[in-house]
Amino acid sequence: MIRFIGQRLAQSFVILFGVVSIVFALFMLIPGDPARLALGQKGDEATLAAMRKDMGLDKSKLQQYFLYLNDLSPIGTVASQDSIQTKLKLLQVNKEKTLALKLPWLRISYQSGRPVSSSLTQAFVNTIILATAAFGISTIFGVLFGVLSALYRNKWQDAVIMSIANVGISVPSFFAAIVIAWVFGFLLHSITGLPMYGSLYDIHPFKGSYIAWHHLILPAIALGIRPLSVITQLTRSSMIDVLHQDYIRTARAKGLTPRLIYYRHALLNALNPVLTSVSGWFASLLSGAFFIEFIFGWNGLGKLTVDALLTSDLPLIMGAVLSIAIIFVFINIIVDVLYAWIDPRIRNY
Repeated sequence: MIRFIGQRLAQSFVILFGVVSIVFALFMLIPGDPARLALGQKGDEATLAAMRKDMGLDKSKLQQYFLYLNDLSPIGTVASQDSIQTKLKLLQVNKEKTLALKLPWLRISYQSGRPVSSSLTQAFVNTIILATAAFGISTIFGVLFGVLSALYRNKWQDAVIMSIANVGISVPSFFAAIVIAWVFGFLLHSITGLPMYGSLYDIHPFKGSYIAWHHLILPAIALGIRPLSVITQLTRSSMIDVLHQDYIRTARAKGLTPRLIYYRHALLNALNPVLTSVSGWFASLLSGAFFIEFIFGWNGLGKLTVDALLTSDLPLIMGAVLSIAIIFVFINIIVDVLYAWIDPRIRNY
């Protein structure tokens, strides 16, 4: 098992290296000068040149790439005059550089001037809250609708539920978000009381900052529509298959009540393939939150990345993309390890 985990970790480092390299190369193709965008049109050439130097934009593309890898690497060179409080000094390269064991450094945002790690931490918490809410909605209602559809198979209830599920799978998430925001946040706002956009934290003119949980409802529903539809269909097919098994017939012959048969014997066995599918949806919800957050103005990782792209803020873009990649890799490792623990034959692949 240890060897299996080590192989997966080695593969993960290769994937993350590829993600960093590809995103950095793509960023080099984006037109525009980050220093000019940060300084504005009124900056003179001397100030602009100083800012480019401070950002490291005065160096060649290849030098910028290796310097960024050095900042990300846990073992790299640092300025000798830096205080090495969170670093372990390994080797004095020269008077200016020291090889040290250090924490990865995501640099400073071009636009806000804040450490990228600080901006990502706040945005990541908001995205996790949104993804968790969408995950809960899609799982609970997906299983409920799937069970109802299976119990009322080939009846009007089944037709309505499956029609809605098919629409949910077919409609792109960003289009569903626009429709939901317009209908429930604008047309029916007097009834629902829900806004078209807004983040987790809002400001009251007298009470100050507060947590606006009602801002979470519409974006969570928009983000959870697609997985809800998939879980509904999967639960329905699994439930129908279980209801035709021999042990269900035996339970009926023993005189057990339909409620006991459906919810204690059938549902528990029908959820096995559903849980396998659901385990991989959380990471997908994090990536799918990009468009949802931008449409609803939710200050999460997705909106932060889109805003960084619009301003050519390379450190923030790299930090956000790397964070998403790490989440995907981490979840995949956990799933692989669980599968290997359940079925030892997987360790040989």
